[in-house]
Amino acid sequence: MRRIHHLCAAVLLLAASLGAARSAAPAAPQSKEYLSDAEADKIRDAGATGPRIVLYAAFAADRIKKLQYEFAHMDPADDKRTDRLNGLINGYSGCVDDAADLLDVGIEKQEDVRDGVKALQARLKEFLPYLQDLAAKGPERETYKDNLEDAIEATQDAMKDIEKAPQEMAPPPVRRKPS
Repeated sequence: MRRIHHLCAAVLLLAASLGAARSAAPAAPQSKEYLSDAEADKIRDAGATGPRIVLYAAFAADRIKKLQYEFAHMDPADDKRTDRLNGLINGYSGCVDDAADLLDVGIEKQEDVRDGVKALQARLKEFLPYLQDLAAKGPERETYKDNLEDAIEATQDAMKDIEKAPQEMAPPPVRRKPS
């Protein structure tokens, strides 16, 4: 009987300590798989929504540049090439999706996201033709076709959001002239 009592006490002590450890540990912020630690820090440090959109547009541009580099330096013997291509395309899509999501949040909160809209719009106008050309005649298309279709769709959706943004955004602040 005494042995059972000690066993029950040990189980309760273990359960209590596990519960305390879980509640004491702060919840780790959810990080995006496609962002490097430095990029995630920049997003976090940017604070406001507009600058974050600008950063996501720059990170998407970085993925496109790296994708172009991969295609310019094709090595048929490289076994990890397909994974890198798909990773870059997915990373691009993630950046564009997150930028579009932030655009919606910024508009909903009546924040000034004009700089973010301009930056994203300029980049997407550049990216969409490249991605469409890649879908039409890119090398090894079958290895990244599905992810590329998703990237094109994400770009088109973000462009639609950007087109609607001026009607939904709050007007810029009126600056009064000193009297």
